[in-house]
Amino acid sequence: MTTETLSFRHRFQPGADAALPPLLLLHGTGGDENDLLPLGEAVAPGAALLSPRGQVLEHGMPRFFRRLAEGVFDEEDLRRQTDALADFVLAAREAYQLPAPVALGFSNGANIAAAMLLRRPGVLRGAALLRPMVPFQSPPPAQLEGTPVLVLSGANVTHRVLPTGHGLTQMDLALAKSWLAAL
Repeated sequence: MTTETLSFRHRFQPGADAALPPLLLLHGTGGDENDLLPLGEAVAPGAALLSPRGQVLEHGMPRFFRRLAEGVFDEEDLRRQTDALADFVLAAREAYQLPAPVALGFSNGANIAAAMLLRRPGVLRGAALLRPMVPFQSPPPAQLEGTPVLVLSGANVTHRVLPTGHGLTQMDLALAKSWLAAL
């Protein structure tokens, strides 16, 4: 179903499995509300899908927020658009009777999903970020305990989450040693 109701033009597909969290599908530059539907269906068959279209145009191509140059975000616009998208998600949850969704964002969509996690914690249940960048030069402090996040980058990155606080542990040393030995 395509709809222009609420504050974003979007597609909503009801889920067949209420046990699955809904997915918030966030396209990359030049995409629209249809682009990630096949991906959403493939990664979470039976989940409800909510897919808005970015409201900012760059050379006629939809995006979720402006950028000043390639890789340089207009952070004032990013904050404004993040809040608008978060408000849309809250309104859509009420309109479609949905629990908090998990964002599945690609590129520009992954960047605004990351910004929403940081700026509006609690709106999303979690996020899978495909090819994201850090959205803010000085990220706001966020309360993300218990919010799962998957980051898939195109670079050669090894990321491990350890069951520890901020201080260094023997696990850090062992993993760093192993990683360096593999170079």
